[in-house]
Amino acid sequence: MLLTSASVSSYTCIMTQLRKQRPATPKQAATRKSAIDRELASDLFKALSDPTRASLLACMAKCGRACTVGEVAECTSVDLSVVSRHLALLARSGVVEATKEGRLVRYRVRYAEVTAALRSLASALEGCCPEGECCAC
Repeated sequence: MLLTSASVSSYTCIMTQLRKQRPATPKQAATRKSAIDRELASDLFKALSDPTRASLLACMAKCGRACTVGEVAECTSVDLSVVSRHLALLARSGVVEATKEGRLVRYRVRYAEVTAALRSLASALEGCCPEGECCAC
């Protein structure tokens, strides 16, 4: 059988349409990797899921500058050592950056990286929207 450019084009179109079909079950969906799988970074959500860490991050973000552990600890009633552990976890997850200055460690929010990660996640979620639903609203 000889393939013409028209038959190759039709085949490509059909295969593209088949790939765009939604999986019938969650199990089938799990086998298809897409942008949403890459963007749902569990480390980021783990870092942001604790109310104390979320509060500390909000405090630092509103301050808009690098802060010491002691300064950040003033935002909460949690012990200084606990605040230090929370900030270390936020740093490991990439939400904040730690800079050591002698005995002091200053933490600053990584605004560009966090907003880029959340925007990428939003775009990936919009890509999953069923037709006819307004996901960009």
